[in-house]
Amino acid sequence: MSNGPISTKLFDLAKLYIPGGVNSPVRAFRNVGGDPFFVRRAKGSRIWDVDGREMIDFVGTWGPAILGHAPRPVIEAIHNAAKEGVSFGIPNPYEVEMARTICEWVPSIQKVRMVSSGTEATMSAIRLARGFTGRDRLVKFDGCYHGHSDSLLVAAGSGALTHGHPDSAGVPRAFAELTSVLPFNDEAALEELFEKKGHEIAALIVEPYPANAGLILPKPGFLQKLRDITMKYGTVLIFDEVMTGFRLAKGGVQELEGITPDLTCLGKVIGGGLPVGAFGGRADIMDYLAPLGPVYQAGTLSGNPVALAAGLAQLHELDKQQGYKHLEAIGQVMEDAVLDVLKKKGLGYRWYRKGSMFCLFFTEKEVHNLQDAKTSDLAAFRKFFHHCLEHGVYFAPSQFETGFISLAHDEADMARTAEVAAEALSTL
Repeated sequence: MSNGPISTKLFDLAKLYIPGGVNSPVRAFRNVGGDPFFVRRAKGSRIWDVDGREMIDFVGTWGPAILGHAPRPVIEAIHNAAKEGVSFGIPNPYEVEMARTICEWVPSIQKVRMVSSGTEATMSAIRLARGFTGRDRLVKFDGCYHGHSDSLLVAAGSGALTHGHPDSAGVPRAFAELTSVLPFNDEAALEELFEKKGHEIAALIVEPYPANAGLILPKPGFLQKLRDITMKYGTVLIFDEVMTGFRLAKGGVQELEGITPDLTCLGKVIGGGLPVGAFGGRADIMDYLAPLGPVYQAGTLSGNPVALAAGLAQLHELDKQQGYKHLEAIGQVMEDAVLDVLKKKGLGYRWYRKGSMFCLFFTEKEVHNLQDAKTSDLAAFRKFFHHCLEHGVYFAPSQFETGFISLAHDEADMARTAEVAAEALSTL
């Protein structure tokens, strides 16, 4: 899609002052080619760019916009909270109400600490797990993204027992050597690693439904295997539900799967579109945090009143509207339409959905891990992406991202999306 003159001028100007012209790399459209557009406003299921073009949005600010953009209850909550002051650096009532809500909605969380981002939540949870266990080693899975802290920007080695290696310049090799990276859904690799190094492992962190390499679902029994093996070796099991928490169910994936992690990381939906993160879990582990315990963590904007007012308003509205039931229904409408289009076009591309999260992989191979996802036809995806964008449907500008449905999407949106997608697939 060729951008309008205002977006083009803004991007040219941005590149003078912001590295790459963007404040987060995927926004640069490097995975699909072309230049990003700039948004003027968003409402409901739609966004409008600075040149006035209207699009059905399935990015939803990468997950938080579960009610749709600019929902009235959230906007009113922000307005009312801001009138009393936008930041205090002192305890405020919203912190207590948010903590109570999280602990009531997520049974595994007995105590919770608010932070300002998902990255801060995962970083802090890992430090806490290390402090609690007195161990240093961390285990993560290839294709799971947990933010950009040093211990987590690590790529897999050539086998289960090899050291990871830095996945970014600026990450010390010593950090990577304390992080083991495994293929998702691979129980044999998991067992091999724990048999050799289990008593060194402080924490295993996982997106229970990996949503940063597309959407990848666990094989039956895999999450239970994680729970069992971490309990056996005294390792802290951390569920990174920054994406999935409060989006798929009140209790997140752990409610859907019946798994109880030791710690959980949250973000996205609990901020109502403002910067918020949280981590919580077992009280005996959480009490290792300062001021009670020896693990230090702090933040000037943690528990920001405006952000928490927005998040609380969103959660209460979601509950009031029986949101998960409606999101499943509209998600099924989308799924039926996509599968019908694929069948008519004779394409075996892989479609995955859980509730309001979805991904269409441009591969005919079943996708169980990152390596499977990498078999996708990226040239076909790029062509599909730009055709959809040109015709008013905005998906994430990368094959390796998840799409999001909101309560503002309706059947008309889905019908139009299916029509545009069918046209796009016909061009491949």
